[in-house]
Amino acid sequence: MRKNRAGVLEKAGTLVEALPWLQRFHGTTVVIKYGGHAMTDEALRASFADDIVFLRYAGLRPVIVHGGGPQINAALDRAGIESSFTAGLRVTTPEAMEVVRMVLVGQVNRDVVGLVNRHGAFAVGMSGEDANLFTAERKHAVVDGEPVDIGQVGEIVEVQVGAVRALLDDGRIPVVSSVARGDDGQIYNVNADTAAAALAVALDAEKLVVLTDVEGLYADWPASDDVIDGLTTDELAGLLPELSSGMVPKMEACLHAVRGGVPQAHVLDGRVPHSLLLEIFTDEGVGTMVLPSVPGAAAVPAGAAGTASGAEDTP
Repeated sequence: MRKNRAGVLEKAGTLVEALPWLQRFHGTTVVIKYGGHAMTDEALRASFADDIVFLRYAGLRPVIVHGGGPQINAALDRAGIESSFTAGLRVTTPEAMEVVRMVLVGQVNRDVVGLVNRHGAFAVGMSGEDANLFTAERKHAVVDGEPVDIGQVGEIVEVQVGAVRALLDDGRIPVVSSVARGDDGQIYNVNADTAAAALAVALDAEKLVVLTDVEGLYADWPASDDVIDGLTTDELAGLLPELSSGMVPKMEACLHAVRGGVPQAHVLDGRVPHSLLLEIFTDEGVGTMVLPSVPGAAAVPAGAAGTASGAEDTP
């Protein structure tokens, strides 16, 4: 009986600890980039859906932006289409783009919507093409300072959030796939981290959360696995040249979001069950948090942190 009582008291303590965070974030919009191992492991998929619905019932307004790298890789292999990455971005030929669009919009998006809707009629799937949510133009990778054509890869130049706001106002959970249309009529593959950041800025979100396959940004990788708990945008900008190609889009997304007015951005280990709830509703939090720089503060010079290894999470 005493053991059970101790467990109940511990649960009560956790709930009380969450109270100030529930008060702070009630009614606010949180954009979550969903990808990596959390998207392919069945237990983590279920855990993620639980967390999203918990946020909804707790009074937050979650928006999911997803990639689908592993699913796209498998589909391209089945179709016999070669795939490669340049500077962390998938080289996307017209043939590959057909597969990317089919997988992201027709498979992954439907899977995520279905997972969430096991708990109720909450999630509504949409593509970046729907209601002109994302407008993109062709993006070039930069290798050794030189632009490289990587095909139908897009950079978002405009975000129209009317449809997403309408869904949120109706109590729904938008689930957005990172495909965009250009003014030239082309369909573009957009990095999901980048898309999530652009959407967070356009929605005036309170927080951007990027789920990935590492614990956060490492301070001195590979010599140490110590994670940087928090840093400012200026500090992050100084570290970007030293990061691995897999981490660059994620940290650039955090940088863009916070410099665009989002109060805070986080990189979390999606392999940890309920890491999303731990970050939002506990005092300690997990992962790495990016905050706005204080005017006049000195930035950390490049090289002060290691090159964290990260999964290639670009669709």
